[in-house]
Amino acid sequence: MLAPAAAENVPVPKPAPKARDDLQFSTAGAAHAAPAPRAAPAVTGSSSAVPPEPVIPDPRRHSPSSLFTTFDSTQKAQAARVSAYLSSLQTLVGNFVQVGPDGSRTKGDFYIQKPGKVRFEYDEPSPIAIVADGSSVAVRDRKLATQDIYPLSQTPLRYLLSDRIDLLRDTNVVSVTADELYISVVIEEKQVMVGTSRLLLMIGTKDGQLKQWTVTDPQGYDTTVAVYNLDTTRKPDPSMFKIDFTNYATPPG
Repeated sequence: MLAPAAAENVPVPKPAPKARDDLQFSTAGAAHAAPAPRAAPAVTGSSSAVPPEPVIPDPRRHSPSSLFTTFDSTQKAQAARVSAYLSSLQTLVGNFVQVGPDGSRTKGDFYIQKPGKVRFEYDEPSPIAIVADGSSVAVRDRKLATQDIYPLSQTPLRYLLSDRIDLLRDTNVVSVTADELYISVVIEEKQVMVGTSRLLLMIGTKDGQLKQWTVTDPQGYDTTVAVYNLDTTRKPDPSMFKIDFTNYATPPG
């Protein structure tokens, strides 16, 4: 996406009370309501080789959701624009910068093949790769030779990977806001046994392209992923999305 503009420093979340996995965006629910007023951040784009500066939502925010959320015509049009953009994507390849709940940063590459398939490869020294094959999500650790499996239907990835989506009809949207930089849509999920989680999707106001998302888990911890160098013409190799459910582990050495 666009090269990062000169920006003031964006505050990062305070360290979490305990160590947390940087993979919360892959298995948690969604992000809190629209971010508080922010300094002018870098904007991602389709031709930049420079990682963007992720916009970190204000960790002090508390925005109770309404059971009966209503939107005006402008908000409905903005949500429709985001829905049309997400539905138009069939493949998407690019780079990402991830900021964990403790402020730690990792980078890597991602590959999307709709419906339902994605691969996130983290740069060294991270040993992590995340693969979704259309129904399951595998979180692989090359160093430990382990693999954890989650249903895709229980992760926020499904909103990005749906073949077609109407956000206002198909999800529980609790907030739609826009400024000169972003259209922000907040989706909330409530699970009886787990709690409430949120996903904040941010699309560029000017170019209409995906910029980042933030997942807030039921404990209130945020994981933000900003994407850049997006390519909608590249066709990923289908083998990248295969999950070996029988024997992922490789003996050390």
